Amino acid sequence: MVQSHGTHSQHQPPKLLEQVRAAIRARHYSLRTEETYLRWMKRFILFHGKRHPCDMGGQEVQQFLSHLAVEGRVAASTQSQALSAILFLYQQVLKQDIGWLDEVVRAKQPHRVPVVLTQDEVTAVLRHLSGTTWIMATLLYGAGLRLMECMRLRVKDVDFAYNQIVVRDGKGHKDRVTMLPQNIKAPIQRHLHDVQKLHAQDLQAGAGHVYLPYALERKYPNASREWVWQYVFPAAQPSRDPRTGIIRRHHVHKLVLQRAVQVAVRKAETPKAASCHTLRNAAT
Repeated sequence: MVQSHGTHSQHQPPKLLEQVRAAIRARHYSLRTEETYLRWMKRFILFHGKRHPCDMGGQEVQQFLSHLAVEGRVAASTQSQALSAILFLYQQVLKQDIGWLDEVVRAKQPHRVPVVLTQDEVTAVLRHLSGTTWIMATLLYGAGLRLMECMRLRVKDVDFAYNQIVVRDGKGHKDRVTMLPQNIKAPIQRHLHDVQKLHAQDLQAGAGHVYLPYALERKYPNASREWVWQYVFPAAQPSRDPRTGIIRRHHVHKLVLQRAVQVAVRKAETPKAASCHTLRNAAT
């Protein structure tokens, strides 16, 4: 009897949130997106007294989203994020059509004038950066990279011969090519020389692994230690992958650049609430 019960439990279908995780990872969404989607799904389920989403539909989704706007007073972008998470749950995991959501009370979209830096203001901010953060900030400004696109750059994506950068899996999960600014070519080559020495030390220590996208690690087991796959801006220390538990050297955390830019903006005495996003917009 005990053995039969154990066999039965092994064939239990995975729990809902496990199904969600599997669906998200099959589509190669980032860990941040995974955590955000799961958080909204849990809030949606708790809001309706822990009812299973299969027993709910469009009406319950509309009630939750309207509650966020009216009682929660969330921003329009936050409400949109919650909607994306719940639509993913129904469309990609449960395979259910919840119809049109016409009766949702929409959160108000703020009308803000975007912060735009002049060329002199950008120069003043960059003057107060140095080393790696200067290189990264210059790529945001001169190459038009988004913050996470810069963080995730791999060695193979910087083409010095053609003076270009290949941005992999950018906005909308699309690749694109942008120029490598001439003023950063020599500094980034020197930077990569130092990164390569760090990678050689990791290899000598029996490490040197890096995360590979799209199941490439299974297809090419040794590629994760190859130089071309390493991050251009690696973290100072290896860390444990929260999904797999494997210890690797990940890319530098976005806060490193964000905080450095905040300090540089203050030192430059720029009378604007500038950020990494502002630097990138100044390039367009």
